[in-house]
Amino acid sequence: MELQGKVALITGGTAGIGAEAAKLFVREGAEVVISGRDKERGAAAVADIGGDGGRVRFVQADLGDLDSVRNLAAEAGPVDILVNNAAAFPTAATLDQDVESFEAMFDTNVRGTFFLTAALLPAMIAKGEGSVVNVSTMAASMGVPGASVYSATKAALESLTRTWAAEFGARGVRVNSVAPGPTMTPGVLVEWGDGVEALGNTLPLGRTARPQEIAEAILYLASPRAGFVTGATLAADGGATAV
Repeated sequence: MELQGKVALITGGTAGIGAEAAKLFVREGAEVVISGRDKERGAAAVADIGGDGGRVRFVQADLGDLDSVRNLAAEAGPVDILVNNAAAFPTAATLDQDVESFEAMFDTNVRGTFFLTAALLPAMIAKGEGSVVNVSTMAASMGVPGASVYSATKAALESLTRTWAAEFGARGVRVNSVAPGPTMTPGVLVEWGDGVEALGNTLPLGRTARPQEIAEAILYLASPRAGFVTGATLAADGGATAV
């Protein structure tokens, strides 16, 4: 088990890609903290991911609220692995974009992620090792109508990935991103509906991703197998950005 003895925090870990990543991390021996905004969903996720094993726990948190971010960092405690997966992604055409959802996306996807990472990095630095995996999107590097603000937040996150890799690599901390393509998760289906499957059909692989497939990419970057990988964005997008 390649994550034996490690402690991981996975934000947005109660469903979809985050929950699947948590399952893989527990399978590989990690103790896992998952966060999300809904307490009932968190309790259900803990039961589903960890059963009665006691190796996963839930902390209620809203990444769009800085007080909640600070509390999450304190409740999680020192971690070896941070997966920044939580995101807000209401879709809108540029001319229809409202200020409130614009701010919510930047507050959650960029500001909250930034300050959570900054709060947890000192413990990694003190230990001389650690891994941060940011969950981005293929839309950060290609045009997807209706995703202007969301894609901008994720492009910012990929830029932070490179900067953090440069800042903290000498201190033993690796920072990478995974950029998924269209993935069949409950949240994506709410926003995109049948459009997500239609988008998947246009990819070289001709389908959408399963959440487990993206989780495997996250596990790889978090694990010792990626020990010489930092500052990279791994495209798990069915070939979308290759064509």
